[in-house]
Amino acid sequence: MQLKAEPEMAGKIVRCPGCNTKLSIPATIGAPPPPSGLPPPPDGVPATASPPPQDASAPGEQPGSHQEYQESYQQQSARGGWEEADPANANIFAALGIGLVLTLTWYGILYPFGVGKYGDPAASTLDYIHDLFYERSWVNMLETFFFFFAIAILWLKGKKLRHQKDAMYLDVLPTDFGQEINGQNVGSFVDHLYGLPGRLRDSMMVNRIRKGLELFEVRQNNSEVNTMLQAQSNIDSARIGGSYSLVKVFLWAIPILGFIGTVLGLSQAIGSIDLSDTSDLDKIMGSIGNVTSGLGTAFDTTLLGLVLALFLNFPISALAKSEDDNLNNIDAFCNEVLLPRLNDGGGVAGGDTGGLMDTLVKAVANAQKEFLVDLNALSAKIKDYADNLDKRAASHQERVDSEFAMTLNRMREDLTNAVKDSVKTTTEYTRALSTGIQGLNNVLTELGGKQILIHQVKKKGWFSRD
Repeated sequence: MQLKAEPEMAGKIVRCPGCNTKLSIPATIGAPPPPSGLPPPPDGVPATASPPPQDASAPGEQPGSHQEYQESYQQQSARGGWEEADPANANIFAALGIGLVLTLTWYGILYPFGVGKYGDPAASTLDYIHDLFYERSWVNMLETFFFFFAIAILWLKGKKLRHQKDAMYLDVLPTDFGQEINGQNVGSFVDHLYGLPGRLRDSMMVNRIRKGLELFEVRQNNSEVNTMLQAQSNIDSARIGGSYSLVKVFLWAIPILGFIGTVLGLSQAIGSIDLSDTSDLDKIMGSIGNVTSGLGTAFDTTLLGLVLALFLNFPISALAKSEDDNLNNIDAFCNEVLLPRLNDGGGVAGGDTGGLMDTLVKAVANAQKEFLVDLNALSAKIKDYADNLDKRAASHQERVDSEFAMTLNRMREDLTNAVKDSVKTTTEYTRALSTGIQGLNNVLTELGGKQILIHQVKKKGWFSRD
């Protein structure tokens, strides 16, 4: 198997992407001179380097890979392609299992940091984080599971992307068969693709080049090969874009769950208000404590949802960019290496230049038309998604604001009425006390202006005359 290497990798020890065997890149790497009549290779195209022959007893060598190479080479006469695995979509059941394990692991890590009883104020930052995931509501647990489920999907997609990048090191169009690809040697190039290791040949780049060469072998028309390669590029792009559907659903659902938790917390806070007996201060303080607990649950669920959505957005964007870059590299290889080497024998001198120009114009017009149609459709979908998200966010925010305002107004009215009743009762008591004091003052005043005569009555004795 021949591999490609950049000039700056000369003399280094690397691992083969096919069989994982260590090999040494030759110290001198140089691209062969281009043949006359063909344009020079574009900048950035890696040079071709063949691994040095290795002894059969070399450590780390895997004979199975060489045996697979020989068996696949013996089956070159029976072409028919190979079963293509999905290059972008992750296994949902595997991601579900990984997400569940990660969620349980995360809760197991946080469990020892819980301090105090349920509902007690957090004693430290770790205790607050423990309470945030354990004591708020089931909404936070579901948000955490969705987050790790999405992370598992992205991890599996990253493994598929690494596989696609490993296939980029293959020398799929070796110059040993010729500098140009024509009707006489195209079969050798196709057979070479069938002889590649099965793990690496099932990739977007090898599959696209194989389909292009097989079409060229039958039709020997550069324009048709170019059209097919463009169509295959659109298919790969749509497949990669569709692989993010479930992850985008999680990215949307996590903050929505946060808003649902907010509504539940506010409902809990409103339901815990009890001002039936305003004379019992302990009961009033307990009711206020339940209100603050419900408000804490409401705001913590929204906080966790927004934070998890923020953390999830970064790996999604990074992985999407890496997949787009890999797809652009495949398109660049097909446009800059494969198509210039195809020779269908229809030169300008011996062919119909008018028909060639008409074909080119039609091809460009059709490609531009398809691009504009796809762009308009994509723009409409993005606009619809954005409008729906804005409407839902605005609706949830209005509901939260209205519920919060109603709760505050009700609390203020209840407290105001309680204070008014207390003031009224106190005023009546004070007024009665003032009336009593005023009456006592009047009695004392009347007693102060009069003389009280006290007559002493003589008691009759035993020997009195009366």
